Amino acid sequence: MQIKKAEYFISSPEVAKCPKPDRPEYAFIGRSNVGKSSLINMLCNNQKLAKTSAQPGKTQSINHFNIDSTQKEKGPVTKWYLVDLPGYGYAKRSQSDRNRWEQMIEGYLRKRENLVMMFVLIDARHTPQENDLEFVNQLGEWQVPFSLVFTKADKEKPGVVQCNVKAFLDAMRETWQFLPQSFVSSAIKKDGRDEILKLISDSNHAFYNPNEEAAH
Repeated sequence: MQIKKAEYFISSPEVAKCPKPDRPEYAFIGRSNVGKSSLINMLCNNQKLAKTSAQPGKTQSINHFNIDSTQKEKGPVTKWYLVDLPGYGYAKRSQSDRNRWEQMIEGYLRKRENLVMMFVLIDARHTPQENDLEFVNQLGEWQVPFSLVFTKADKEKPGVVQCNVKAFLDAMRETWQFLPQSFVSSAIKKDGRDEILKLISDSNHAFYNPNEEAAH
């Protein structure tokens, strides 16, 4: 997949204000300071697309980005949305802010019919965190399709990253029969970029060609 255009479109305070669900949509979420903006910018090859901030918990709305991509250099253009969701687990957020976040995220995840995949970002430098496990378990209950992206792999030794990824997946195995697809990424080295974009490309094809998929 080649990204031809990636641009900010709109920020919405709730799912009812989101754009018309007329194209496939891929949302990114994770704990505050997990490297979400850096990953989005790396995937889209645009370092100024999503605003990175030294202040965790900065994203407060559902942020849509318009993406145009092609399979080949001069192939047909596929249109889709990339969505930057507010992070969770930010300790300094007030209870009212947390409640508003929970309502906004639950509304988005359960009502957004064109949401094809959630990418849940996990910091690869750390052992499994309770709020990450709680969040993916909640997605399971809501039957929201998701993949895991272990971020910041370049900021720790490969052996430590491997152990942390295994520990997280092992923790999931305690309650999950089937594990989601997972990727190990680095925004600096662009690790995981091709694999994540291939998943999006394959999902776009299935979205726009449902009869073809059903025939197989």
